[in-house]
Amino acid sequence: MKLPNGFGSVYKLSGKNRRNPYVAKKTKGWEIDPETGKTKQLYITVGYYPTRKDALNALADFNSNPYDVNASKTTFEDVYERWSDEHFPNVSDSNVAGYKAAWALCDKIAKMQFVDAKLDHLQMLVDGSGKNYPTLRKLKVLLGMMYKYAVIHEIIPKERNFVEYINIKKAGNPNAYNRKPFSKTEIKKLWDAKGTNIYYTVILMLIYSGCRISELLDLKKENVNLGERYFKITASKTEAGIRTAPIAEKVHPFFEYWYSQNDCEYLLSTPDGEHIKYRNYYDSYWTPLIETLNMVHRPHDTRHTCISMLAAADVSDKIIKKIVGHKGQSVTEVVYTHFEIEELIDAINKI
Repeated sequence: MKLPNGFGSVYKLSGKNRRNPYVAKKTKGWEIDPETGKTKQLYITVGYYPTRKDALNALADFNSNPYDVNASKTTFEDVYERWSDEHFPNVSDSNVAGYKAAWALCDKIAKMQFVDAKLDHLQMLVDGSGKNYPTLRKLKVLLGMMYKYAVIHEIIPKERNFVEYINIKKAGNPNAYNRKPFSKTEIKKLWDAKGTNIYYTVILMLIYSGCRISELLDLKKENVNLGERYFKITASKTEAGIRTAPIAEKVHPFFEYWYSQNDCEYLLSTPDGEHIKYRNYYDSYWTPLIETLNMVHRPHDTRHTCISMLAAADVSDKIIKKIVGHKGQSVTEVVYTHFEIEELIDAINKI
């Protein structure tokens, strides 16, 4: 059924698993794009609803009393939907994913009317999240942008923006694993045990490269240069992780062994020559090998071990960041000169 002119519009959003797939909008005016000269229609998003009928009723309510609908009846979920509808098309996919993950922590107040929220409600989200500081920082950023949107669109007065008072510094994940580097004694045990099981060499390769376990498991032979002693990490958890990493002299023979072991395109492989996935590696290799030596460690401890040894060897923080791909490199991919690679090799050989 066609709606009357000036009434507004209701349509269903694309995508699955939306709680409220129907959106109600109304034209609030027009503007001319100064660059193209084209006329652009401006909308007010009334809200998002589970059914078309609900959206039409809300649109009717809006036409009869727009201020009441826009303020007192607007929920946290409404604000998030309206804000994300405008904001997400202008940011990267990784940022969208981060905001969505942060929004998942707001489930307890999603149906609450926005004007009724107090600082205690927002602090409750933080204190009960069980998340670490980086995640909570993203949550605070999300709430800050939502509250700014709510103030601009007169859903709340600016004095009800409590976000700056949310305390995320004391919060943390009570179940977080306390990572610790391998001790010198433990590293010696690994060297002594390498002849008993070839997969002990993988642990040593991790320690003497600073790689994340995912980076080494997914390393393809085409990105390994044995002659010049470096390898290229083309996929990583962070942008800084995309890098050229040096091969330490101590573990160079292990890289040679795995490179010539079979025809698998990946450097590391199972006894059958198949790519090793993380879960398989952790359950079938890491855990039994570590437990055999009576150690308690997780793969990421190897990365901390490398960083600790480099620091103890007086390697500069700048070089350490280049080797392990820590934040501090703002580029997507680093192309090193021959001299720079030699510098990294010299540094990794100090440990």
